[in-house]
Amino acid sequence: MVKAPTVKSSKKTSTQKGRQVNKSATLSDKMKKELVNYYKDMLLIKRFEEKAGQLYGMGLIGGFCHLYIGQEAVVVGMQAVLNDNSSVITSYRDHGHMLACGMDPKGVMAELTGRRGGYSRGKGGSMHMFSREKNFFGGHGIVAAQVPIGTGLAFAHKYKGDKAVCLTYLGDGAINQGQVYESFNMAALWSLPCVYIIENNQYGMGTAVSRAAAGETLASRGAAYGIPGLEVDGMDVLAVKEAGTEAVQHAESGKGPFILEMKTYRYRGHSMSDPAKYRTKEEVNRMRQERDPIDNVKERLIQADVAEEELKGMDKLIRDTVSEAVEFAQKSEEPDPSELYTDVLIQV
Repeated sequence: MVKAPTVKSSKKTSTQKGRQVNKSATLSDKMKKELVNYYKDMLLIKRFEEKAGQLYGMGLIGGFCHLYIGQEAVVVGMQAVLNDNSSVITSYRDHGHMLACGMDPKGVMAELTGRRGGYSRGKGGSMHMFSREKNFFGGHGIVAAQVPIGTGLAFAHKYKGDKAVCLTYLGDGAINQGQVYESFNMAALWSLPCVYIIENNQYGMGTAVSRAAAGETLASRGAAYGIPGLEVDGMDVLAVKEAGTEAVQHAESGKGPFILEMKTYRYRGHSMSDPAKYRTKEEVNRMRQERDPIDNVKERLIQADVAEEELKGMDKLIRDTVSEAVEFAQKSEEPDPSELYTDVLIQV
């Protein structure tokens, strides 16, 4: 078996108060600005998801709801390396991807609550919303169903010659689905510009990856098709960006698909209805205290002389943005029953 190489941070780290922080506090103005943007983008996802969890508990969000808290660095780091023509597709844990793509929090929250002002006019809910403007193609409720669609989007990019790629996200549970390997085969055969991002948050629903997936790494799952892969620290936004740059450049240059296994962690259950009793509270708390992607960036910014008051101000503005999204959603009307018959592709 071909073993996937590992992406490691190029700078040494030390442990301070149980959390990994960088020894080198010196940041260029450009890097500091980038880190501030990453911090705000990740914090927006976290605050949005926290509010979505509250609304679900109040009965204002129906159906399934899968939160992204803990995994924010993956989408933010990957989005930083995309050009405007590139496309994104993912599974049902999709709110963070939408926000990272630049979709309006108001439209996302309205869709979550089933309102007319939502991206799918209140008909799609948490798992099914899209934005052609932002090249975001879902949000898909069926496990791994997005993978062949993402492969098709990559085919479209190659056909049009628009120098773009498709980021196709999937989970560690989806990686064992047959359609994933049909997609790998086609993408490799036709050298499609597709970057497959496996968000390995350690649990496929309630089953640990070690009990469900054979092999040393998920990044090596494309070895039989000649697809290179990297195992990446998905809790480090800079490590994600570094690996993402390599993968996207590989795909854009006509060399075909690339696989990134993002080793990340979700703090909440699989969905809001999952009590997550298959893991200990100590395990979750340890990850929060030592590996949290947002706190790690915050530590670096503080060491680089960004004032805590400035960071608190960013948090307040983000909380205000989320509150405005909730207010917009609550004021938006529910869809008219006639919407049941719109956007129907096949009449029976």
